[in-house]
Amino acid sequence: MSIWRVFTSTVAAFFGVQTEQNRQKDFQTQSPLPFIIMGIILAIALVISLILIVSQVLR
Repeated sequence: MSIWRVFTSTVAAFFGVQTEQNRQKDFQTQSPLPFIIMGIILAIALVISLILIVSQVLR
């Protein structure tokens, strides 16, 4: 499974727009580890970007 596919699938799941067909393909993979790692990375990126945006607004 490519990194791009894991990224797009994780982003779609983040925002709740994942199609049932793609979800089924994701669950057929052997290991959920790439999705877990990508989810953690995206969550950290989201928190950091929110902190940066808020700090810029409050200046």
